[in-house]
This record gives sequence, C-alpha cells and structure tokens, in this order.
Amino acid sequence: MKRVIVFALTGLLALVGCAPAPVTPTEVPTPMPGPRALRVMTHDSFDIGEETIAAFEEQYDAQVEILQSGDAGVMLNQAILSADNPLADVLYGVDNTILSRALEAGILVPYNSPLLDEIPDSLKLDNQHRALPVDYGNVCLNYDKGWFADHDLTLPVSLEDLVKPDYKGLTVVENAATSSPGLAFLLATIGHFGETGNYTYLDYWADLRANDVLVVEGWEDAYWGQFTYGSGGEGDRPIVVSYASSPPVEVYFAEEPFEEAPTAAVVGAGSCFRQIEFVGILKGAQDRDLAEAWVDFMLGATFQEDIPLHMFMFPANQNAVLPDVFANFAVIPERPAEVDYTAIEANRETWVEAWTEVVLR
Repeated sequence: MKRVIVFALTGLLALVGCAPAPVTPTEVPTPMPGPRALRVMTHDSFDIGEETIAAFEEQYDAQVEILQSGDAGVMLNQAILSADNPLADVLYGVDNTILSRALEAGILVPYNSPLLDEIPDSLKLDNQHRALPVDYGNVCLNYDKGWFADHDLTLPVSLEDLVKPDYKGLTVVENAATSSPGLAFLLATIGHFGETGNYTYLDYWADLRANDVLVVEGWEDAYWGQFTYGSGGEGDRPIVVSYASSPPVEVYFAEEPFEEAPTAAVVGAGSCFRQIEFVGILKGAQDRDLAEAWVDFMLGATFQEDIPLHMFMFPANQNAVLPDVFANFAVIPERPAEVDYTAIEANRETWVEAWTEVVLR
C-alpha cells in the first residue's frame, strides 16, 4: 500500500513541477448519538401495548428493554443479588406482600414524582417514595351466577358463607404456599378474622376444610380447571378465589355481548385482599433522568389507561379513565381486609406454615 501511495505522489510532482502541498488528514464524521437505553425489570405477567411503549420511546428518543424475570418473588431476588451491578434501571412488579423485603434491601432510591398527587394516599405505602404505586387488584371470591340460579341457592356475600352446610364442597382455593392469589386470600382471612380471640383465621380454615374446600396449586387450575364457569362446565366448584376484575374480563373476551357479567365477586367488608404493585428506580441506574421519566410515564394517563385491558388490574392514578367494560362491570371493594405490609414480611412464613398444618396435613 505504501508503494502505491509513493508512486502516486511522485507522478503528481512530475506533472505539476512543484513541491507537494501539505496533506490534510481526512476528517472522520462524528457519529450521531443513538437512542438512550432504558432497562425495566418486571415479572412475567407484565403486559402493555406496544404503541404505549413506543410513545415513550419517541418522546424521549429512548429504547426500552423489558426484562421479564419470573414471578414477583424471583424477580425481586434477582434484583437484590445483582444490587452491586444492577441488571436494570427500573424495577416494576413488587407488590405489598414483598414490599418490605425490597425496601429493607436498599436497592431502590427515593423519587418524588409529580404524578403522586394524582394517586390516592391509601395506595402509597412507602413515605420515602422509593416504591411508587402503579396499579392494584383485589383478590376476592368469585362465583358462577348461572350455577346458583340453576340450583336455587342463595348467592354468597361474605367469607362466613363458605363454611355453612349449604356451601359444602362448592369452593376451590389456591395453595397459599405456591400461589400469589392463594397467599392473598390467606391474608384476607387473617385481616378479617385475626390471629387471636374466640375465632381466628385458623379456626376459619379448619371449618373450610371440614366443609370440603378444594385446594389446588395455582390460579389456572382453580379457575380454568375446577370453577364451573371458567371450565365451561367441566369443573364442579361454583366458587373460586380470583380477582374483582375477573367478571369484566369474562365480558371482554366473550364471543357474544353480555348485558351483565356471568360471574361476580364477593366484595363485602374484609372479604378481599388488595394487591398493590409498585415501580422504583434501582440504585445505580445508568440514566437517572430517563428512569425518572419512565416512572412518570407509568403513572401518567397514557400508561395508566392501558393497564386494565392488558394486565387486568386497576390504574393507581385516580384520574385515569377506565375502559367501558371495567366501568360497567367491575366492582371495587370499599373495605378490603387490612394487613400491614411490614407484618406480612415478618410473619409470612409462619402464617403459611400454620395454614399448611391446618388445611393440607
């Protein structure tokens, strides 16, 4: 290559008959900066419209990478184990059953989003705003309206109904040790009946067992396998532990329109447990400004109004407009059972073990 260059220059000198002019180095164009990267660690149930994420990417010239990392507990464990070299910038999906563990691990940094003013105080569990509420759902008993009409049996309205002789063998629940809604329903009974007194949550579960409650490993088996409506009549249990959002979901996916939902949730005082899901910025986030922008986006109208028909949860932002199917068919419990999130972290294993002894052994 050098010989070619020398030959070319020699020929040029011969032609022009004068000393060569200084050779100016070729200028290398400065590369254009690409989109900023944002990594969001979530549980496997995360789902939102592609156009919603695209709206954020366009507004902030960003590229969002969603890292689905197992269920919420597995996801949190990964975030804690990688705290010194975080796998993501933002963590979404920690709920109030494991919130205390996330806060005590010190993996989240405070962020006082201006959108917090649009979220009810009842959903704000961390006063340092390391974990900000995004959505919530209520784990409640659901029942098959048609089955009860066909059998001329009074509809259940409370937890206490399930232990009555008329309801023997009608209920299916999820295992509290293996299922998120199963644990949530256990917490509802703890909040409703308490741990002490003449009739505790364990007394209630003993009565449920005596009344032939069926326990299965997870929600899918309970709802699609054992529940009379969800299984299309293949199951024989007309009462199931599910969500208050399940009835509008049944309407939404129905092949033919319903004037009323074919199922309903029991939403009496203390009969449901409210799960709240949070988002937080991980300590060591590569682009703090972009992480804050994403948190604001998740709490804003575009994202919030996309939640119900993708994740079938309720938006935390009280100004978000619900889709018609939720507005018309969903019932939100006014007085869910209350169990402090710090008490859940401190007692979860003890409660589950005691439940297992009473119900499964």
